[in-house]
Amino acid sequence: MQLDSSGLQVLSLEECLGLLSTTAIGRIVFTDHALPAVQPVNFHLDGRSIVIRTSIGSKLAAATRRAVVAFEADEFDAELRTGWSVTAVGHSRAVTDPAELDRVAALPLTAWAPFGRDHYIVVEAEQVSGRRLTD
Repeated sequence: MQLDSSGLQVLSLEECLGLLSTTAIGRIVFTDHALPAVQPVNFHLDGRSIVIRTSIGSKLAAATRRAVVAFEADEFDAELRTGWSVTAVGHSRAVTDPAELDRVAALPLTAWAPFGRDHYIVVEAEQVSGRRLTD
């Protein structure tokens, strides 16, 4: 087991992807009017790609068009003082190809808001890292 300088367990790529596939809520970090912004999103891991469903006119849809973004998901148990965090960095893009749109629309990814969430963003995870806190 490899530990970082703070004593947290460093996770392999496979462990990171495995953990990302176990949760549906994460945070996307993007630039909004030259300032950093963070937004919680529901997502689905599709291979190494993070698929997010939103509305076409949303601030998130506009800000992530062909941009480099960061994505983070985690799970912590405050009582047991255990948990993990995985961060991915990569280019984001809107899904526009009809065949790909049909495929991602069939993923088990439900929108939080009830209407107008038919726009999909894909983050190609180019760099993935993770840490685990164990007792």
